[in-house]
Amino acid sequence: MPAAAFAAVEPSQANQAPSPQLAPSARSAILMDADSGTVIYEKNSHDKLPPASITKIMTLLLIMEAIDDGKIKWTDKVQTSEYAASMGGSQIFLEPGEEMTVDDMVKGIALASGNDASVAMAEKLAGTEQQFVAMMNERAKQLGMNDTQFVNPNGLPVANHYSSAHDIAVMSRELLKHPEVTKYTGLYQDYLRKTSEKPFWLVNTNKLVRFYSGADGLKTGFTSEAKYCLSATAKRDNMRVIAVVMGEPDTKTRNAEVSQMFDYTFAQYMNHPIIQEGESMGMLKIEKGTTAELPLLAKHPYSVLLKKGSATQDIRYELKIDGPVKAPVQIGQPIGKLVVYEGDRILKEFDVDAPISIERAGWWKLLKRSFSGLFT
Repeated sequence: MPAAAFAAVEPSQANQAPSPQLAPSARSAILMDADSGTVIYEKNSHDKLPPASITKIMTLLLIMEAIDDGKIKWTDKVQTSEYAASMGGSQIFLEPGEEMTVDDMVKGIALASGNDASVAMAEKLAGTEQQFVAMMNERAKQLGMNDTQFVNPNGLPVANHYSSAHDIAVMSRELLKHPEVTKYTGLYQDYLRKTSEKPFWLVNTNKLVRFYSGADGLKTGFTSEAKYCLSATAKRDNMRVIAVVMGEPDTKTRNAEVSQMFDYTFAQYMNHPIIQEGESMGMLKIEKGTTAELPLLAKHPYSVLLKKGSATQDIRYELKIDGPVKAPVQIGQPIGKLVVYEGDRILKEFDVDAPISIERAGWWKLLKRSFSGLFT
């Protein structure tokens, strides 16, 4: 099959015409398929720039992961310290000593970009803002965000606090693995302190969630240094896209250019599903573990990004394990890759990690296992 007949998108291909005109006013930009992580378009995407309140995407990610890990619950009360209440800029006007649930704090961060709510949640999760920032930077390192250094959890201007459009897209994609977050980021308006005499009206700073079909997040940002920034996501049919722009001159231009990025992607590309969530990817054999074999089930759907009209009949996948896997195995430990092919050509590689931890088996269990193997 001629190369032109199949159009799996790689960054080198995606940067070619007809898309160089995307985000012309942005200082940097990137357009990414959320499912596969394929970069469709980029412009100065690794430039280290002030991210303003887009910083809060990492804050929200750590909150979501803490909820998933059972460290906090949506109904937990969060008390506001004097320090958290002293934050300027965008805020939900928390008073020292005031308590709100995690649910309400997340609304305050996602809709109103609350700097005070961000610090209150940082202190709830880590004890101090400084310790939470250390967690942010460690998580960024794990995600391969090499253009990023955080100094606070809210993006207020401070020296040596920077990120890039590429890294913002990476952490946005990771946040979107927690689909419940779009129940907050996709709201256009809501209220806090609903039972008080003066309910606080929240209006989403990301107007695309109201005016662009399929948009449901993620985070705006503005400071005089950063100018107007946005990490936005939209989903139509089975395809979710992430668009990041930094350094836009005003909100009107920012929203128009992100809308154009979305329009371009939905018009030109499609997602081809490879594996559905919960579907078996294969078996993992574990040497000397309490479990000898472990079924690997897809934690989320896997797909590849293709040009619309591309042939799909020769697309297949293989699970490739990185040599013998020996116990103990830690949850999240890299164990191999899911490799997607079109014929003999690799289209995409997805990292695969251990879904659970497996301890090393005792000598008695290993002995019984070896004897049972003799008679099977």
